[in-house]
Amino acid sequence: MPVSFKTKEEIKVLKEGGKKLSLILGELLKEVKPGVSAFSLELKARELIKKIGGRPSFLNYRPDHTSKPFPAALCVSVNSVVVHGVPKKALVFKEGDLVTLDIGMEYKGLFTDVAYTLNLGNKDKKVIKLLKTVRQALKKAIKEAKVGNYLGDISFVIGETIKKAGFFPVCELTGHGVGYAVHEEPYVFNCGKRKTGPKLEDGLVLALEPMAGIGTGKVIELADDSFRITDGSLSAHFEQTIAITKKETIIITPFFWE
Repeated sequence: MPVSFKTKEEIKVLKEGGKKLSLILGELLKEVKPGVSAFSLELKARELIKKIGGRPSFLNYRPDHTSKPFPAALCVSVNSVVVHGVPKKALVFKEGDLVTLDIGMEYKGLFTDVAYTLNLGNKDKKVIKLLKTVRQALKKAIKEAKVGNYLGDISFVIGETIKKAGFFPVCELTGHGVGYAVHEEPYVFNCGKRKTGPKLEDGLVLALEPMAGIGTGKVIELADDSFRITDGSLSAHFEQTIAITKKETIIITPFFWE
């Protein structure tokens, strides 16, 4: 799908859907506690999306015709699993886990996407710094996302923020365009060079999602199509959908719960 630009009216709908999706994610994060099964969150996610009139965009999603359909509405990735973790009944959270919830929704025909990594009581200073750093990388990326800048400016600031803090950006996985579909062009890498790639234009909607590992940024795809850090070290992932306009950059999926 080529790069698309959304109208003011479509951005209004995306803001409405993104607000609802963020509130849903906030409700799900309240349920993440030691002893809770990831599958229970999946059931709640489906219930909440249905209640507000949305459709879970990840459920049965296939990025291409050769891929297996994703079996859930919610991605639940724990510790060294960075993205696309399947919320299985056997996946039960423990004290000290890092749990990432990633959720997408179609609302009034338009798609939004948001993710957040929650710390279940891990007091390791390096782990706390990892989460803070990836959040900071997302904030800096959003500041770079303005008309006239380049896509590479976003990728650069994500990668450099993570590396300067002593961590490893996951350069093989990306953010992406979003709105008309779950994934659209352009793909937003978590490493890059300034003033490279296409210029950012009015109406571009992106899902920015910095990811990092403590020991390495290299990943391996597992049998269930999730991606895990190769050395088994902890990882973090934050994501927000944004809309770039001439006037301002709009956060479509705010983190209301903070």
